[in-house]
Amino acid sequence: MHHSNNTLLDKVVSRLDVYELRDDGWLFVSTGLAYDVFGSPRPNEYFTENRQGIPLIIGRFDPLEQLDEFSRSF
Repeated sequence: MHHSNNTLLDKVVSRLDVYELRDDGWLFVSTGLAYDVFGSPRPNEYFTENRQGIPLIIGRFDPLEQLDEFSRSF
């Protein structure tokens, strides 16, 4: 009987943890902290006046050069 109480308690605690993680994740993204931590552009920064196209790396043998060219366009 004691074992089943622990299992029920574990389920309740783990369910609370999942909800807390969901809320923490929402705050992490909604405050913009995720963009700062990972260096991602914010949704309004993907396309600028100078950069209207979608950056695609299409070369098999020179992807780093293409990436450098794209980085210089910022």
